[in-house]
Amino acid sequence: MRAVALLLLAFTVAPSHAEQATISMPGTIEQVLARPLFNEPYMCSEHAAGELPHPGDDLGQDCMIAAFDEGKEPLFLRLYRTDGSKNEDWYGWNHPVYSPCDCDVVKIHVNPVTNQPGQQNESRASSVILRTSDGTMFVVAHLQEFVTREGSRLKAGDQIGFVGNNGYARAPHVHIGAWRGKQALQVRWDQRAMKIH
Repeated sequence: MRAVALLLLAFTVAPSHAEQATISMPGTIEQVLARPLFNEPYMCSEHAAGELPHPGDDLGQDCMIAAFDEGKEPLFLRLYRTDGSKNEDWYGWNHPVYSPCDCDVVKIHVNPVTNQPGQQNESRASSVILRTSDGTMFVVAHLQEFVTREGSRLKAGDQIGFVGNNGYARAPHVHIGAWRGKQALQVRWDQRAMKIH
């Protein structure tokens, strides 16, 4: 009953479509289209503008693979099988990660320390820096076991590694960020390229 009352209240105080205010912000945030990092269902949380100091972090996204757990009710997408206390519980753990673009592999950094879920290690994450032909840079971080190397040329959708849990991470996921020069870019997913199995 309370939920119904709240819903009615929301309809009462919400402005109609014609009355909705347009939020004016100085400047615009440039966007870049990226091929999805996974071939499974996933969800991302976005970092707000100015939340993190570096272009590869600012406006970035943290993406986690999700799955339907047929053995649990109610049936909805979940991030982990049991209580999530082990990396292997997480649906994304050790799943393939694919290149978001046609690009050159500029730099790979390997962090050999694997975090336990709920605990982060205050160190730089394993990551790969990618550069497209127009100079757009991408970082894909928190990976493990890279299957590419510096100097390689990748097509969007080529595998680059596997989902890990290292650096400033509390759970298996992949961070993606993009920038051009010193300007952070907002990543948008090319949904035509999604290959959900």
